[in-house]
Amino acid sequence: MVGDWRMDRIGSALRGENPAVLRRLDAGFAVIGDVQFLPGYSVLLVDDPKVERLSDLPRARRLSYLSDMDKLGEAVERVSRGMDAAFRRVNLEILGNTDGFLHAHVWPRFEWEPTDLVGKPVWLYPRDRWTNEQFALGPQHDSLREAIEDELDRLSSAN
Repeated sequence: MVGDWRMDRIGSALRGENPAVLRRLDAGFAVIGDVQFLPGYSVLLVDDPKVERLSDLPRARRLSYLSDMDKLGEAVERVSRGMDAAFRRVNLEILGNTDGFLHAHVWPRFEWEPTDLVGKPVWLYPRDRWTNEQFALGPQHDSLREAIEDELDRLSSAN
């Protein structure tokens, strides 16, 4: 899953060329994360690459984006709970410190995480978790991906 799409994640999603896209939601794209050291890690990309922060969106669109974030978070939570008895919770984060477009991180958290990290922000994990091929998104995550997609479909049809 390497290619130019990573340089233009939103544009590639809009063109149907971003292989990480799980589902198109009301105000964005649910995508599975590039790394899976915490299985189920996902991101909600806004559907307009010019939008840099939540406050750039008009109120109705902002609420729609936040509703999408809630939906993705719930989907990841349900899947994580069903796949791993050590599931603890989901952390939702809109940071914007690195990428210049609005996006929200959805991090499942587990009891099996190292004790010095389990109660701290994911960003404190060692660099190798972010770069080691062992944790890179790949075909081994297809069933996880499908489970999140199915849950997103269930949640969308329930509304």
